[in-house]
Amino acid sequence: MNRLPNLDPLRFFLASLVLLFHLPQLSAHQGLPYFDGLPIFHRGVEAVYMFFVLSGFLIIRLIYRAKIRNTFSIKDFYVRRILRIFPLYYLVLGFGLFFYNVLLPFLNIPFEINYTWKEALFYNIFFLPNVFATTYEPGGILEILWSIGIEEQFYLVIAPLLFFINVKWILRILTVLLLGYFILYWSDFFEVLHKFKFVFFYLFSGGVIAILEEKKKLEFLKRSAVFPLVICVATLLYFVTDWFLIAPLWLRAAFTCLLFAFFIHSLAFNNRGVEVKSKILNHFGSISYGIYMFHAIVLNAVVFLFLKLEMLQNLNENLTIFLIHLLTFAGTLLIAHLSYTYFELYFLKLKNKFRK
Repeated sequence: MNRLPNLDPLRFFLASLVLLFHLPQLSAHQGLPYFDGLPIFHRGVEAVYMFFVLSGFLIIRLIYRAKIRNTFSIKDFYVRRILRIFPLYYLVLGFGLFFYNVLLPFLNIPFEINYTWKEALFYNIFFLPNVFATTYEPGGILEILWSIGIEEQFYLVIAPLLFFINVKWILRILTVLLLGYFILYWSDFFEVLHKFKFVFFYLFSGGVIAILEEKKKLEFLKRSAVFPLVICVATLLYFVTDWFLIAPLWLRAAFTCLLFAFFIHSLAFNNRGVEVKSKILNHFGSISYGIYMFHAIVLNAVVFLFLKLEMLQNLNENLTIFLIHLLTFAGTLLIAHLSYTYFELYFLKLKNKFRK
C-alpha cells in the first residue's frame, strides 16, 4: 500500500514533542537543571492528540476503502494491529515493571509501588493502561502506555462497528458518533471518561475527514492555496505559542479536532505538490512508535548518569541542559532504529500475509 506523503515526518515531529514535554519534567523532579520556557515544551499531550487524529484518519480510511472493495476482514485487521502494536508494547511493559519493581530497589533508589503484579497485568493486558496510569501513577515508562490503550480500545470498537454498517451509512454514523461522544465526554454525567482520558472523539474526527476525502467532498478546499496555508500556519502557531489556549476546555478540544484533522488532510491530500522527501525524516517517522515507547527509558538512563557521575555534576547549567537533550534524543533515535530494524520489522513483514 502506498504511503501518503508528509505523514511520516509528522509522526517524527509529534514523537519529538512528547520527548520535549517529558524531559524537563523528569530533570526538575530529580533536581537537575532544565528549560521549559517556551510553549513548545508544553505541547506533549496535544501531540498525542494529533497522533490520535492521524490514527483515526488512517485506520478508518483503510477500513472504508476495504469495504468499498468488499475485502474487509475483521480477523486480518486485528492480526495486523496486533503485529504492529503488541510486540513493542509488551516489551516496554515488561521492562517498565522490571525497572520499577526490581531494578530501582536493587539500586536502592526509592520509588513508591502502590499496585500489585496482578493489578498491573490485569489493566495492561486487558487494554486499560490509561486507567492503570491514572489510578496508580506507576512511573513514566509505564504511564506513557496510556495512549496505546486508547488506540487499542478504539480498534476493539471500530472494526466490528464498520464491518456491520453498510458502506453508504458509514459517514453519517461516524459523524453522529463524533458529535454524540464529544457531548457525552464533556458532560457532567460521565466524568470517568474525562478522568481516564477516553478521548475517542479525536480518532472519530480523523475518520470523518478521511471519508469526506474519499467521497470527494473536500475538493472545494483544493481550489486555492490559501486554505492549506492558513491551516498549516495555524497548526504551527498552536504548538509554538499560547494563542490558542482557548477556554473552556470543551471549546479548545472542538477547535483542535477540526484543526488537527484538516492539517493532516492538508499534508496528505492538499499539499499543493509540497512533499517532504528526506529519507532521514521519513525513516525517523517510520520508527516514531519506537521513539515514543523508548524515550522515557532513555531519559531515565540519561538522568541517572547525570546524578551519579561526578564529571557530569560539575558542568554548568546550560551545558547540562544541552547534553541531557542531546543524549536523550540521540539515544532514543538509536534504540528506536535498532528496535525497528532487528525486532519490529520481523513482525511488520508478517502483516503482509494478512492483506487483501
